[in-house]
Amino acid sequence: MNPAVLSAIGDKPVLRFERELAHSPAKVWRAITEPAEMARWFPALIAAELKPGAKMEFTFPGEDEPSYGEILEYDSPKVYAFRWNADVLRFEILPAASGCVLVFTHTMAEGARFTAHRTAAGWDTCLAALSAELDGRTEEPLDHRPLMTSYLREYEVARGEVTDDGVVFRLDVVWRAFDTVWAALSGGKPVEVGQEPPLPFTIGPVPAGEVTAVDAPQDLTYRWLHDGEPAGLVRWRLVHDPELATHVELTQTIPAKLSGVRATVLAAWQIRLEQLFTELVLGDRPAWPEQRFAELVQRYR
Repeated sequence: MNPAVLSAIGDKPVLRFERELAHSPAKVWRAITEPAEMARWFPALIAAELKPGAKMEFTFPGEDEPSYGEILEYDSPKVYAFRWNADVLRFEILPAASGCVLVFTHTMAEGARFTAHRTAAGWDTCLAALSAELDGRTEEPLDHRPLMTSYLREYEVARGEVTDDGVVFRLDVVWRAFDTVWAALSGGKPVEVGQEPPLPFTIGPVPAGEVTAVDAPQDLTYRWLHDGEPAGLVRWRLVHDPELATHVELTQTIPAKLSGVRATVLAAWQIRLEQLFTELVLGDRPAWPEQRFAELVQRYR
């Protein structure tokens, strides 16, 4: 299985998948366009008249509210493209000596790059099901959890950004409930103003002072220290956007006089968030990767 390649068109992230299939273009075309065939591998049920400009309706099994789109291209048996909400999905079939090559691209909405690991793993699972259906095989679905953790690191979707007053990170937690994420960070214990934050909220290069505000299970702010003195604030906030993601938003304010610590802080928080994701998804917190930490510090510099 070839891994998905992440690129961008302007501010829109694009995932590209390529699969060699030992089947005729006509057979693959039916599997990727006819709603009854797509129901065997596509994540939602589709209702649409197969022609350019036709409206589309997508319904997830067990859900009442559909989402909508539009067919953008329909060139049998070569290209099928459609809009799904703000995203564009495009399938292209290329002939090959032993069958055909399916090239699938997913152009995501602006601002959705931090969910690319989840999306790529989901499509890997769907395309594996498509391949099995075409082959007439019955097999267990791919475990998307290790795929997500692998893509998370490969795409560096937890990478931080520099702001006017510090740094900011976003981590998609794949629709985990706030209580679940908070428990992983707090150890299931109460957190109060005036105490030190639980260790999972912290990283070694950023010594923690006292908690200044807490609204469990959604928000925690604490002072961080430099040479034993308060230097700024670290804030963990859980955000739910029903159209995009449930995610962690992590910010740290860094005064201009301490800008020299920025690369170390960026690298350390990125690794900490990757650890948190692995803990939430796989139930395992990996050891601190010293070599990767050093490499990230150099790259951020």
